[in-house]
Amino acid sequence: MLHIKDLTYRIDGRELFSGATASVPSGKRVALFGKNGTGKSTLFRLILGDAAPDGGSIEMRQRASLGAVAQEAPHGPESLLQTVLDSHKELKDLTDRSETETDPVKIAEIHMALADMDAYTAPARAASILAGLGFDADAQARPCASFSGGWRMRVALAASLFNQPDLLLLDEPTNYLDLEGVVWLENFIKNYPYTILIVSHDRDLLNRSVDGILHLQNGKLQYYTGTYDQFDNKRRQEMEQQASLKVKVDAQRKHMQKFVDRFKAQASKAKQAQSRMKMLDKLKPIITEGEDATVPFHFPNPEPLAPPLMNVEDASVGYEEGKPILSGLNLYLDMDDRIALLGQNGNGKSTLAKLLSGRLKPMTGSFNKPNKLKIGYFAQHQLDELNPKESALQHLEQAMPKEPPVKLRAQLGAFGFGVDKVDRAVETFSGGEKARLLLALMSREKPHVMILDEPTNHLDVNSREALIHALNEYEGTLILITHDQHIIEACIDRLYIVRDGGLNQYDGSLDDYRRGLLGGRKDKSQKNDSGEPVVRLSKKEARKAAAEKREKIAPLKKEMLDAEAVVNRLTRKLEEAEAKLADPKLYDDASDADVTTLQKDKAYLAVQISEAESVWLAATDVYETAKSS
Repeated sequence: MLHIKDLTYRIDGRELFSGATASVPSGKRVALFGKNGTGKSTLFRLILGDAAPDGGSIEMRQRASLGAVAQEAPHGPESLLQTVLDSHKELKDLTDRSETETDPVKIAEIHMALADMDAYTAPARAASILAGLGFDADAQARPCASFSGGWRMRVALAASLFNQPDLLLLDEPTNYLDLEGVVWLENFIKNYPYTILIVSHDRDLLNRSVDGILHLQNGKLQYYTGTYDQFDNKRRQEMEQQASLKVKVDAQRKHMQKFVDRFKAQASKAKQAQSRMKMLDKLKPIITEGEDATVPFHFPNPEPLAPPLMNVEDASVGYEEGKPILSGLNLYLDMDDRIALLGQNGNGKSTLAKLLSGRLKPMTGSFNKPNKLKIGYFAQHQLDELNPKESALQHLEQAMPKEPPVKLRAQLGAFGFGVDKVDRAVETFSGGEKARLLLALMSREKPHVMILDEPTNHLDVNSREALIHALNEYEGTLILITHDQHIIEACIDRLYIVRDGGLNQYDGSLDDYRRGLLGGRKDKSQKNDSGEPVVRLSKKEARKAAAEKREKIAPLKKEMLDAEAVVNRLTRKLEEAEAKLADPKLYDDASDADVTTLQKDKAYLAVQISEAESVWLAATDVYETAKSS
């Protein structure tokens, strides 16, 4: 389908592609994968003909059609459904001609052409795609211009999917989607009848939908069959083999170089020395492609607070007086709670996040929290609120005017801003760097609760993994809104559905929820495994049941925390003993008996820690089981 031969392309003197060669087979769903900044979007521009290569060629199968999502969102007065239908130029042209043509022969030809392209089912197909991307029948009838930019970009995506080109290019198509839309898109890509080349950092999407990976690194392209995880495993094996080969080659070069240096001046050995020099020229050093360095995240842990951290009872919230978006809200959160808010965009997830973060006040009901509670809030729209002319350090100085520069630089360093970046203007930052700056600003006061609304949109796969590690090390409460299923499964304990103006806990797993979406039925929060309706408690009964459960598991939680405290205390003692034994002065001042006693204490502490950790892990398991039951 697509053949790239010896492709070379430069931007401002920097070579993005250097003799890159690869082929994408027909009918495959392939991910173009590489670190941010390696040239993935540029390759799409070259394939589309929006840029010309400096060398080499890009060829497609003859008469194959090519399509991509329009860079500008549609904004006309036509309905969403009509906008999608009109995006198919050939269909629109034939339809327009069928309404004006008077020649019977040409009319017959037009209708035959329309039949060949299955034009009579086109409205139903377009409506199905729009519905999958979150537009119900009423929304599909509304003018395109009445929607916000993010929603109109969904319409642009719907148009590209509806056109069904032989080669479809998709560049980060999930950025404007909610989880429901991502699940639908995964299934669409998996069943697409032609060829797709997709850029995405959504690990689950790449594992569920694609059957090939086109890897871009160091200006070269290499095609791998299989899913992302299969590609990742194979790449790691290749890197290990390459590292082993480099050791061998470097040893050979070192040995030959010693011979040349020793004998090149001796006439009797000159011939052999020259031979070794030729061999050195041919035996090129191996350039290892180790893993790209990924800067970690680090969220400071908060000071403990007595529960509850948040208690919402019968609350409603909205933007206009008397017009709540969500009503009957009930939510109780402790220090170690980790929840994800699910539901289609537009149902009120971000509105709930603004209520919980204190940016909106409840219209009715109550929202109680401790006076000392600190809340960190991250949302994508905040990227536009950063001052492009100011540096990361200046942003933090304004947020923390009383803190010394050393503390500000330490906070930025925890999010990947070293000495080479802290003074750079934000306008030079990538989307991922801006997201890191927002996270640094959000967590500056050691929040007890972090509310993250789509934190992964601008992060690559490795940075998303680093974020997961940091969130799992964070000891506060986490409220997450995201379409990234991998981060939900890795970090979240409970799921809540925001839908139909309310909030309900979801009784199933994320896989249950996905199956419900793909099956087109209500989710598991509405029916049990036998398909019978779930009997819901009243709000008063639910609060009473929750209070009873907390009271029941409180001793288990205390036992777990006490066991953890023992482990921490013993660990500190072991570190003190190791520090004394590592101090050279000990062996000058102390007797042999004292040193021996200290060494025995160290060994005994290690045994005690092992036993204490077993007790702690067992207590944790009992508590987590009781909490989730």
